[in-house]
Amino acid sequence: MTATTDDDAPPTDPSTGLPARVAAAHRDLQRRLGRSAPARMLAALPRTGAFAGRTLGRGRDPGRDGPPVPSLSPALLAHVALDEAILLAAMGPNRFPTRGEYRRVGDELRAARDLWAAEGWLHDPTTYHRTPPPLERPQTQSGWALGLRYERLSFDSGYEPHDDEPGRTRWLDYATNRVAGAWVLRHDDGPRPWVVAVHGFGTGSAFMDFPALGVATLHHDLGCNVIGPLLPLHGRRKITRLSGEAFLSFDLIDTVHGLAQAVWDVRRLLSWVEAQDPTAVGVYGVSLGGYLASLLVGLHDGIDCVVAGIPVSDFPALYSSHAPAHIRMRAIEHEILGGPAEEVHRVVSPLSFAPRVPHEHRAVYAGLGDRVARPRQAWQLWHHWGDPEILWFPGSHVGYLWSGAVGAFVRRNLRRGLGIEEPTDTERAAGADR
Repeated sequence: MTATTDDDAPPTDPSTGLPARVAAAHRDLQRRLGRSAPARMLAALPRTGAFAGRTLGRGRDPGRDGPPVPSLSPALLAHVALDEAILLAAMGPNRFPTRGEYRRVGDELRAARDLWAAEGWLHDPTTYHRTPPPLERPQTQSGWALGLRYERLSFDSGYEPHDDEPGRTRWLDYATNRVAGAWVLRHDDGPRPWVVAVHGFGTGSAFMDFPALGVATLHHDLGCNVIGPLLPLHGRRKITRLSGEAFLSFDLIDTVHGLAQAVWDVRRLLSWVEAQDPTAVGVYGVSLGGYLASLLVGLHDGIDCVVAGIPVSDFPALYSSHAPAHIRMRAIEHEILGGPAEEVHRVVSPLSFAPRVPHEHRAVYAGLGDRVARPRQAWQLWHHWGDPEILWFPGSHVGYLWSGAVGAFVRRNLRRGLGIEEPTDTERAAGADR
């Protein structure tokens, strides 16, 4: 009988320990399944099971520094599964970066970090942001959505990245993004409080923003005038098939420009609101809008209250937590994550700025089962803001839409921050009839 040697053994794959042919077949199957969103979504179930296991493990660590540990329930796990399915559907291989993109993005981030340091923006991030010119005469049209008649505003944004910023030319080539806009609902009987309602990632139309932000309640029940800015690269400003897709992509410098332009555009809209003789001004945002609301109140004076819903607060950390392992490792290898991205994003991070809103008029709500923004993102913002009022609801990122506790929390904090009196019993009955 002939003895076998290591040279005679079939080759193995070093990353899996499986025979090379088996590992190659497994990767090929994964790639084939990965091209199908429905097939990818099947992984939501084991990922939900992993969430449940981690949650049970955290329950044995009561001294943990961070968000509360949720109580597991069928409803919470259903919410978690929905979040996981949405994430898996969105994370197709066609959106993974190429090798050339790793090099380009890494080079841009290193160049940006050097420029930020030379200009002093890392030392004082407020100096990165310029004060935009006031908005005086936007173009207006009428619109209608979900039973509400509103105005559509449009105006030239006027935003440009600083000279010599990496990605400047690419950003300016996004022609449809140059025209900013907003929807407006206002009463015609004199001065009222105003709410700036900032939509989340992927939306940017009245039909989606009105229910997502509870606009009918803000307008009718609270009696506010409401304005909803259209964020860069969203809605009619988009440059790809999906609204907002290019805003949060692997091009991390584009995300910096998008956040900077969003704040610029909203500050221009605020100058227009301030000319309408408001009795008070509040800001309410959800998800990406929660991030921008938090960033805005660190840069703009004259805002009376802020509510950040299911907010993101640290995009590099969010990218790292969602990226597949091989994408994350290559990003670290090319010096994208783990240093440059974190430093560059400081100039557009709400965690870099002290909020200019009184402590008692800051509020945060977040889902304990949020798999998109993750609870620690909201916890970091809440802690940075000095631990103001916070609501942890037993749901996921999209679960706030069905939470009565969230709706009551938003109304209560906006009423208090804007100086709106509680309704009388007669007014409550009239609202119920309506």
